[in-house]
Amino acid sequence: MVKLIRPHQYLKNGFVLIGPLFAHQWDPLTLLQACLAFFAFCCMASAVYVLNDIMDIEADRAHPVKCTRPLPNGQLTLTFARTLMTGLALASVVLALSVSLWATLFVVTYLLINVLYSWRLKHVVILDVFLIASGFMLRLLAGTVGLGIAPSAWLLLCGLMVTLFLGFTKRRAELLMLETTEHGHSGLTRRVLDDYSPAMLEQFIAVTAACTVLAYGLYTVSPQTIALHGSDGLIYTLPFVVYGIFRYLYLLHNRAKGNDTARDLITDHHLLVTVAAWVGSTFWVLA
Repeated sequence: MVKLIRPHQYLKNGFVLIGPLFAHQWDPLTLLQACLAFFAFCCMASAVYVLNDIMDIEADRAHPVKCTRPLPNGQLTLTFARTLMTGLALASVVLALSVSLWATLFVVTYLLINVLYSWRLKHVVILDVFLIASGFMLRLLAGTVGLGIAPSAWLLLCGLMVTLFLGFTKRRAELLMLETTEHGHSGLTRRVLDDYSPAMLEQFIAVTAACTVLAYGLYTVSPQTIALHGSDGLIYTLPFVVYGIFRYLYLLHNRAKGNDTARDLITDHHLLVTVAAWVGSTFWVLA
């Protein structure tokens, strides 16, 4: 069951906490609501993972890696998976309702987008990655609008760029895996890979990586940012962002990583230290 709900992926829900951090909303009530919104997205994300495994069970059986998941290999039944999915979704809605109606709207929208994604839209080239990115944007909105915090345009732009970058690197990692495995036929795994090419994905990755660095860099030196935080020190956190992106690209091409961002983060010491240094230095500047 733990493998089915993928708790290591909860790291992605940290996007919910970015809003209070950069808005200086660190009072106990806001932090409590942020934690509740965080756990609401944890429950809904797990429900979505279960849904994806249910809908992709046949394709996963033919996948060189995903065939080991609990549903494709028969460790858990479909009935159990459906019951677990329903319980997680209901728990998510209850947690979100305890925060605000906006937070509930974002959580439910996240579920609806993923239902559409699993049903058909994951086969639409480029749109599939934008839908993945929309899930992260909803987390950002839940941590801002859902908590009564006005979202920064720079924050939303940085979030969009970095999540598109991660989405396209995931597709590139899947292509690389198919190229190096004897079972490498995209028709047996993800059909949308037929519409992607390595050259095209490399261009998408380069553009989104550059936009991420540029957007974050401009955010750190923006007059509004300096006025809000009373410091121009955020610019010194930019090297961590640049290094993290370069390290991730290195892992993609030299270590066959990129297919599971959360697992890559917790298993690569360089990325782990970089993210910890970025969070620590950001908090130090803001505090």
